Amino acid sequence: MALKCGIVGLPNVGKSTLFNCLSNAKAQSANFPFCTIEPNLGTISVPDNRLNELEKLVNPERVMPTTIEIVDIAGLVKGASKGEGLGNKFLANIRETDAIIHVLRCFDDDNIVHVDGNVDPVRDKEIIDIELQLKDLEAVESKMKTISRAAGTGDKVAVRQNDILIAMKEKLESGKSAREVEVDSDDDVKFVKELQLLTTKPVLYLCNVDEGSVASGNKYVEQVKAAVAAENAEVLFLGAAIEADINELESYEDRQEFLGDMGLDEPGVHKLIKSAYKLLNLNTYFTAGVKEVRAWTITKGMTAPQAAGVIHTDFEKGFIRAEVIKYDNFIEYGSESKVKEAGKMGVEGKDYVVEDGDIMHFRFNV
Repeated sequence: MALKCGIVGLPNVGKSTLFNCLSNAKAQSANFPFCTIEPNLGTISVPDNRLNELEKLVNPERVMPTTIEIVDIAGLVKGASKGEGLGNKFLANIRETDAIIHVLRCFDDDNIVHVDGNVDPVRDKEIIDIELQLKDLEAVESKMKTISRAAGTGDKVAVRQNDILIAMKEKLESGKSAREVEVDSDDDVKFVKELQLLTTKPVLYLCNVDEGSVASGNKYVEQVKAAVAAENAEVLFLGAAIEADINELESYEDRQEFLGDMGLDEPGVHKLIKSAYKLLNLNTYFTAGVKEVRAWTITKGMTAPQAAGVIHTDFEKGFIRAEVIKYDNFIEYGSESKVKEAGKMGVEGKDYVVEDGDIMHFRFNV
């Protein structure tokens, strides 16, 4: 599933260093603004300990984790909505993503230039928020010109859509994001999605901290948490420079020792990847056999035929049933045959909604 998280932020906040840690693709990283111009795209594996446990029990020929795509987008500056800096190009790149990882500088270092002269992550957040909101306001007002004419004729769908646009306009003009306008019906959700607004995308705030703050955060992280408390958005913190150091270590033992010295139980990028996966509203199901143990990505709420279609479209077209084992049951009994003997394998039809961690075997006929 080609769903993307875009890494955004002001210049010199550590976006490209972070991207390098996340992806095998190596983005240029340097101490000057607009180092990143074209967006860098990386496909990254999602850490999942359940795969390791399944591998121990099944002993397959290979193990395949699930993946997501991360995009490193050029740094934004004040006035981007009017074309300043890389303005329109930057905003177009964000529009193509499904969720946003907003990187904020939360460390002091006189050797790294800050485009506004001093460290203030809340101000930095507001600069980007304002630019995204201004661009969305422009798009909403343009759409209203079209919709309002149809609404004036009494068209019920147009009236409802116009009401949504009015509510969004009010939010944006008051310095809030369009995502704060709640919609319920499937038709309304579809309409909002088609608008491709920047501030309707789910967002995760990532605080880039110094070495001394990677275990417990710092005053800047607390400032960010307070500033976004009403947004219902997750706030993570990590040290991009430290993650880069971890990335350079070749052996698992060396990495674990380094993490222990830093007071960490796992690399910060692992937490970030898992949070990004959650941000994209994704779940994982597994297939497990001697040839391959594999994790598959689905959108939350997908039915069994839809999940089968992720493997191959023929599986969805010819779907008959799904044999389902819950992950905990597989771990408890140790094999598919023992799960069957215990009567713990479910046989599900077309309406079954796949749950995170399900181990699936599809029956189909083409």
